[in-house]
Amino acid sequence: MRTVRFSDPAGQPRSGTWTDDGIVTPATTYDPAAVTLLPPAQPTKIVCQAGGYADHRLESGREERPDRPELFLKTPNCVVAPGGTIELPPNRSPIEYEAEIGVVIDEQCRSVDESAAMSYVAGFTCVNDISNRPDQREERNWVRGKAFDASCPIGPVVASPDDVPADATLELRVNGTTEQQSSRDNLLFSIPELIAEISALITLEPGDVVATGTPFGPGELTAGDTVAVEVEGVGVLENTVKRADHDR
Repeated sequence: MRTVRFSDPAGQPRSGTWTDDGIVTPATTYDPAAVTLLPPAQPTKIVCQAGGYADHRLESGREERPDRPELFLKTPNCVVAPGGTIELPPNRSPIEYEAEIGVVIDEQCRSVDESAAMSYVAGFTCVNDISNRPDQREERNWVRGKAFDASCPIGPVVASPDDVPADATLELRVNGTTEQQSSRDNLLFSIPELIAEISALITLEPGDVVATGTPFGPGELTAGDTVAVEVEGVGVLENTVKRADHDR
């Protein structure tokens, strides 16, 4: 099952199930082309893994496998809906894409064991961890580098865990050209390991998202680009890119 949040033609926010016949709600079925998709979750925070794939760690100059997941945070101001616009902050370059598999939390999760972790998961989604490299390189905590406005497209749906294979493919395309490609089974730490590690100290709330890390190949985004993240079993998250028209 794939659940989706959207605004109907009258502008009312709704949720439903994405099917081959359209978006099904208790009252009616909507044509996806006639509605506006919303982020499929409303996180209080996005907890992100840095260096979740060995090939990306290697290209970043980090060869050793860490003893535990390396984490950072994005905040709700980062979230961008499917079909929404990624704004590149002015006077910063490069701003780079990072395709990731996102895990959406279903119920409050604190100090859970790996064996029980998946019972707290609503499902999976696509994430694009947009990164401001100049500030990221200058900071230890990556606040400016990672948590700037419109830096985390999420969507288009939340796919139930049974719909996403253990070796689900992850792919990112810019203007139709594949720039990143890997699979879930290449993660250094499994999703249950990530949830157990995070929840030991940080309570995960319903709707929170765990971004599992990006594989080899992050690259620069340019105004006018169309960037798409695809996770097998979830679908395609597509966004356009523009340069912000205000100064910071």
